This record gives sequence, C-alpha cells and structure tokens, in this order.
Amino acid sequence: MMPTPDRPANPTAARSPIAWWQRWWRRLPPSRQDRFATLAPLLSVLLFLAAIVVAITYLRYEELEREQEAVTRDVEYAQQRLRLRLLERQEQLMRLAREVDNKEISVDEFAFQAETLISQFPELLAISWVDGRRVVVSTYASPSAPTALMRVVGGTMPAAEGDGSFELARDLRQPIYSRPLGEDPRQATLMLQVPLTEQGRFAGTVMGEYSVDGLMRFGMPPEIMARYAVALLDDRGRVLAGSLQTPGGVLRLLPWSAQPLEHEVPVSPVGNGLLLKAQGYRTSQDIVGSGFFWVIGALSALTVWMLLGTWRHTRKRVQAQQALVAETNFRRAMENSMLTGMRALDMQGRISYVNPAFCSMTGWTEAELVGRTAPFPYWPDEDHEQLAARLDDEISGRSTPGGFEVRVQRRDGSIFDARMYVSPLIDPKGIQTGWMTSMTDITEPKRIREELSASYERFTTVLESLDSAVSVAPLGSDEMLFANKMYRLWFGTRGQGHRQLVELAGTSPTPPSDHGDAVDAFAGMPTDALTDAGAENAEVFVEELDRWLEVRTRYLTWVDGRLAQMVIASDITPRRNAEAQAALQNERAQTASRLITMGEMASSVAHELNQPLTAISNYCNGMISRLHEQRISEEDLLGALEKTAKQAQRAGQIIQRIKAFVKRSEPNPMPSDVPTMVSNAIELADIELRRQQVRLSPYVAARLPSLMVDPILIEQVLINLLKNAGEAIAQAGRLPGERYVELRVGPRRVDEQDVVEFSVRDSGKGVPAEMIERIYEAFYSTKSEGMGIGLKLCRSIVESHHGRMRVENIYNGEEVVGCCFSFWIPVISRLPAPGTTPDPTAVTSSDTERTR
Repeated sequence: MMPTPDRPANPTAARSPIAWWQRWWRRLPPSRQDRFATLAPLLSVLLFLAAIVVAITYLRYEELEREQEAVTRDVEYAQQRLRLRLLERQEQLMRLAREVDNKEISVDEFAFQAETLISQFPELLAISWVDGRRVVVSTYASPSAPTALMRVVGGTMPAAEGDGSFELARDLRQPIYSRPLGEDPRQATLMLQVPLTEQGRFAGTVMGEYSVDGLMRFGMPPEIMARYAVALLDDRGRVLAGSLQTPGGVLRLLPWSAQPLEHEVPVSPVGNGLLLKAQGYRTSQDIVGSGFFWVIGALSALTVWMLLGTWRHTRKRVQAQQALVAETNFRRAMENSMLTGMRALDMQGRISYVNPAFCSMTGWTEAELVGRTAPFPYWPDEDHEQLAARLDDEISGRSTPGGFEVRVQRRDGSIFDARMYVSPLIDPKGIQTGWMTSMTDITEPKRIREELSASYERFTTVLESLDSAVSVAPLGSDEMLFANKMYRLWFGTRGQGHRQLVELAGTSPTPPSDHGDAVDAFAGMPTDALTDAGAENAEVFVEELDRWLEVRTRYLTWVDGRLAQMVIASDITPRRNAEAQAALQNERAQTASRLITMGEMASSVAHELNQPLTAISNYCNGMISRLHEQRISEEDLLGALEKTAKQAQRAGQIIQRIKAFVKRSEPNPMPSDVPTMVSNAIELADIELRRQQVRLSPYVAARLPSLMVDPILIEQVLINLLKNAGEAIAQAGRLPGERYVELRVGPRRVDEQDVVEFSVRDSGKGVPAEMIERIYEAFYSTKSEGMGIGLKLCRSIVESHHGRMRVENIYNGEEVVGCCFSFWIPVISRLPAPGTTPDPTAVTSSDTERTR
C-alpha cells in the first residue's frame, strides 16, 4: 500500500529527532532561517567553550578538595602530637605537686627535680612552687629563660600575672592553662597552674611555664614542618611561633588559584587561646593547565568575534533594506493618517499632491484635484475673488506665518471654516519646487470659542450684579486682575482696598525674606498647599465704609500661571447689629433672672439679716444697761464690742454679696477660683435652703485648676440650680431626714479635654418623662409664678463658656428618687479676653426653666 501524504511511510523515522528538526525548520519563515543559520556557528562555539570551562573547573576543584583533606588530616595529627607532649609535661608537674601535697620532698628537692625536668624538656622554661598567698616558695628557671621568669624565692607574684589562671586553679582545684602571655608575640610563654591542697584547703600551685616557640620546635613532627607552613597563633590572630605564607606575589590567572589550602585547630588542652594553623606550599602554579585554558578561551573568543562581525555586517545590510521599505511605508501611513489636510502647489499654482485627509475634508478625490489650477472646485462661488487674491499672495511668498482663515465648500455644497498655513517646499538639493499648504477644520473650535465668549459675558454679568465685592490680585503686587462693580463702588479701581481687606482678615502669606526676584516674590514656592486649601472667613470692620464685612479669601492659580488671591467681601452690618442687640437682650435677661431670684429669696434674706441685727441690738442694750449700773469691766466691754462688730461685718458681707450678684455688668471672663465661686453661691443659696428645711452637702475636690470664666455668671447658674433643687424637695413633701441636696465639684475628662464638672443632686420627684424633652424650651414652665427663663439662661451661660449642661433622673429600681442637674466647663477656655467683643452666638441655645 502506498503511504498517504499526511502519514509518513516509516513511523519510526517520523518520530526521530532529525525528522522533527527538518519539519520544524521548514515551518520557519525565511528571515528566521537566515537568522538561525547565522547564529548556529556562534552557539556551537559558545557551547564548546562552556564545556571546556566546566571540565577544567570540575577537575581543578576535585584536586583542591583532595589537597584540603590532606592538610586537615595532617594538622589534626600535629595537634595530637602537641596535645600528648603537653599532657606528658602536665602529668609530670601533677606528680611533683602530689609529692609537695604529701610533704615527701623539701624545698631543695623541689628545685632539684624542677632543674631535672627543665634540662630534659627544652620547652619548659621555669617551674615554681607558689603558696596560697602568691609567695614563691621555690623556683628554678632555665638559663635561656627571659628575665621576667627569673623569680626570687620569698617574693610575691603580681595579681595580674598569669591572666587569672591562679584564681581559676584555686576555685576549680584542677590544672589550668593560661592564655599565651607576653607583649612580644615571638617570646610568648604559656603558664600551667597545678593546684596544691593541704587538708582539703587550697595551699598554692606548682606553676610550669612553657615557651610557645619551644613547643613548636620540639613538639611539631618534622614531616609536617617539611610539607606545610606551620604556626601557633593566639586568639587575636598573632603569630607566636612558626611562619605563614604571605598572600600575593604571583599573578592569579584562574578563579580557583586564590583559594588557600590551610586549616587551623585549637591546641588541646590549652583551648581556644592557642591555635595551630598550617598552610600547604604551592610547589607549582599550574601554568600548563592555565595556559591551555586561556589558549582555548582566546581561540573561542576570536571565533566568536569573527562570527559576530559577519553576522553584524549581514544584519546591517538587511536592516538597511528593511529601513528603506519601512521609511517609505511610514511616510505613506503618516500622510494617510494625518487629520490635517495637506496640499502641494508647484511654482505655477497647480496642485501636485493632496493627502487623504484633504480629500476627506473637501469630498473630492485625489485624481480630481491633482493637476487642477485656480479656481479650485472647493472654493465657494461667492469667495472666488478673495481666494484668488490669497492664492496670488501664497505664490508670491507674501503669506502670513500665523496662517489665515478661509471658508471651504465640500462636494455636497456644505461650507465649513478652515485655517490654512503656507510654507515653501524645498527639495533635497535646497531648491524650492513649490508651496506646501496645511488645512485644519476649525468649525468646532470656533463654535467653542464663541460659546466661551458668551459664557464669559454671562459670568461677568453675574459678578457685576452681586451685592458682594469680588476682587482678584496677584500675591506681592499692586496689580488688580479683576474687580466687580461693588468693589469699584466701595474701593475704586486700585488694589489698596484688596490689600486692606487681606490685612484686616490676616490671611496674607509671607514671602521668603531672601528672595531676590522683584517681579514675583513667590516664584518657586510650593503653592499646591495654598491652592488646595479651603476658603478662610473673617469678619472685619472697615472704618472708611463704616461697615462690618465678612471677608472670604482663597488662593488660586491665574490664567497666566501666577499665584493670586481672591477676596469676596459681603456687607454683614445688619446682621452684626442684630447680634449685638440679641446679646444686649440676653444680658438684660440674665440681670432680670438674678433680680427675680433675689426677689424670691427676699424673705429668707430678711430673716438672715435679722439675726445679726438682733444680736447687735441685744449687745448694745446690754452694754448700756451695765454701763448705767457700772457693772461692766473694760474686758467685758471690749468682748461685747468685738462680737457686735463681727455681727455687723456679717450683715455687711450678706448685703455686699447680694449687691454683687444682682449688679448688671458686661461679661468679664477672668481666671476664677472654683472653691471661691462655689462658696459665694452656697452663701446666698443656703439661706433659701435653710428656710425650706433642706440640708446642703457640698463637696469640692482639692487642687482644682482655675477657670477662665465670668464668676458672677457661674455663681448665678449654681444658685439657680440649688434654689430649684430646694423647691423640688419642698414640692415632693419629703420627710425631714430625706430633705437634702448634694453639690459635687470635681475634675473630669470629656472629649479628650480636661473639664471641671458641677453637679446638683436633690431628693425630689425628678422630671416627668413627658416634660424632660421640653425642659430647655424658652418660656416653658409648670410653676404658676415661673417665667420660664431660669434654665434657659443657665444653659446659655454654660454654653457661652464652651461647656455643656445635662439633666437626668435618679432611680431606685423603677421609682424616681431624685434628679441630677450637671454642667461642665473646660479648663482651657476659648472665651474672649476682657475688653474684647464677645461672640453673641455663644448664648443662643434654647433652654427653659426646670419644671417639677
């Protein structure tokens, strides 16, 4: 059976990589086949170079790893040899210490055995017997030992000598090695302290001192010294004995050549204070291997460079051809996609070229326009003479650079407005071959411009008819950018009025003092924060106009980019007059309320004054009688006169307090003492409460801050609340034991601010639920003799001091057992200072008298 074209005859061959590669190659476009054909040699060279580098690197790292393992193994062997030698010397010193502990040897025998050990083992420099008080009992030092090790029998070892090893041996009761000692690293010594005991107590040490250099020379195996650069280091990295290789000196040609073949371990039993380090000698720089690597690399790089050069040259040729085609297509596409109509005229005024946009605007095709002479078919009939004159100006080179506006007629007869720009058409040799004309449809922009003009006129008409003065001026300049009719009527056409309003409102920013530009002092400043901010309001009085104006200012960016300030000034004189009248009426109401309160308390006040007056009369009559009978001594007379004066002073204080309370005056906020205000209010209110047989229990917290308030107004609030509480208890008919009022004054925290709270609690029947919503309404009262302004004024006074007032019933289960009126005043008051005009809106809350 013959194989079909869609299925190969040999399925195995179809699945082979070569067949797959051939099918994939045939599917590629010719441009990509050329690119892959150029890049294939380059890729093969790069792969070959990468394989060589990987192979050499792998083999070299294998060799380095084997060498490093050998170094590690030999250093561990050398460390074990040093450890065994130190342990042998330590065992001999411990044996000597046991003999001393057992008192088997004398001082002379100790010196003899020490001399024997030092002569047998050259690394030992000195052996000393030191008692528990650091006194040298016996010592022997090698003739080659440094002078510092020549100790004197009977002398005392310094506490700093031994680096704390003596104390460790005393505390741990076991042999202790010190760190390497000595200022000169090459003469460093190592000290071993073997403790001595006498009946379980520390009796000193047998101190052996080693030469670190001797340990190196006599304890290091010769085969290790021959293969490596070996050194003993301290914990600070200083070389104490031996030597190490210095880095550098040979040019490192390969990355792995810089890797050191070294290993270090701490010397046991000394510890980390003494390190053994060995470095392998580099007997060969592997010049052959490195040279082979670099020769292959250089040949590969040269091949790559040649392939890249060939590929770059071929690519430039292909790119030049593609750029020529792309440039031609781009120019044609650009001309076809332009929304501006393009028309070319030769030197005789004949149309030589039009783009599709020009044809689309006029409705005529390119074939119908190219070669035509004036009059052109898109000229309106009534504009032929005008357009012919324009054409003569174009050909003569007298056209204006800013273009000119013409009317153009479409093929369907409709007319649209266009703007034409004319420029010479120059060929590549610099010779003028004609004129190029661009045409833009301006029908829609012209319509928008006309609408903007009409909108501007409407906007100007609205601003001119406003009752407020509107002005705009740049910052730091006397120029006026805009001023409406009302501004011109009030201030004229200059900028003095604008600056005056800004200064009165206090909203003018300050330019930098070191700015040297006299044109615009605010140039370069970050003005975004100003233009994004909201409008600022201020109420000012202009003496020249005898008017109160509400001034609103806002910063804006003018049409030319300068930062400007707009000011809107509205006449608020009638409103200010009304507010002043309302404030006057409110003050009169407060005075009337105080008079009414004192009228209601008149009988109680009379009773209160009657007591001191009666006492004065009795004292005076008694003194007269006793003087007639001559039965009074001078001391009794002085005592009676003093009591009479105190009663008269008490009566005068009551009268002065009443006079100050009912006196009509302007609000006068001042730093006021809270206990004093409470005491003054209690002195007046307690008269009425005692008449109604109501007990007053005041509590004032200690160390209360002063309040910036009008003390007479606050006392008026407290007196009104205390009087209302007494009346509520009297109306409730409570038993004598239940007739009480609590006044509590203390600090509190409300809405993240510190306040002083005043609360008045009574034992009346509370406020009915249906009346509690209307308790602060004006002229609302349930008492036949009440005017309905008491609580209204109380709440107005509290809120004028930026405080709040609250009422709530006190319950015992479901039964109402009393009521609590409370208000608070902030510690940091925002009341105006004495002598300034108070804010009349601060006392406009609707309140009414508390009802029972």
